Amino acid sequence: MTLRLVIFDVDGTLVDSQGDILGAMGEAFGSEGLERPSREAILSIVGLSLPQAFSALVPQIGAVQRTRLVEAYKSAYAELRMRGGPEASPLYPGIPDLLDRLSAQADVLLGIATGKSRRGLTALLDSHGLARRFVTKQVADDNPSKPHPGMLFTALDEAGVEPEHAVMIGDTSYDMEMARAAGVARIGVTWGYHPREALVDAQVVVDDAAALDRAIATLLGEMT
Repeated sequence: MTLRLVIFDVDGTLVDSQGDILGAMGEAFGSEGLERPSREAILSIVGLSLPQAFSALVPQIGAVQRTRLVEAYKSAYAELRMRGGPEASPLYPGIPDLLDRLSAQADVLLGIATGKSRRGLTALLDSHGLARRFVTKQVADDNPSKPHPGMLFTALDEAGVEPEHAVMIGDTSYDMEMARAAGVARIGVTWGYHPREALVDAQVVVDDAAALDRAIATLLGEMT
């Protein structure tokens, strides 16, 4: 039996977390007396690791202030997660059923590759009862930021799966660039934070969970 690995981005792919992200960004910038960037600017950097995200949003600040912003964001996000529960970052329509179907396949493993911190990912997955679904969870704490392919190389090693038997699913250009660099199949989703036209490196772009299910089967072969 050939194992297959289906790797998901989180923010903008599994969950709509923009409310918590925008709220935490507002608190982080406010803690430094800085004006929060626009919603569009913030959503454009979702997927990057936090230091890289803040470098893109406020390139004029120094390393020390950037570090303070990162820590303020993490604390604010954790607080918002605890207060808001799963309703604050809901799973996108069809995602729970898709995860159920994939998890029921004996030859399918699930993984995560996200720009979130370990702390943030754990809080989010725990709120949805999803932590045990994924055999590998790659986060910003342990890997270079997307679009570097390091997250995917580590995920493949942990799962014991070859690149040709894996697929990356994400909503941003960073996800698609990362997957291409790792030699992994790639599916872009349109319900997230980057526009369809940004997903130029995707092999397939889908508009809903049913189409995503079909695309996974097509790219990796029928799963039994």
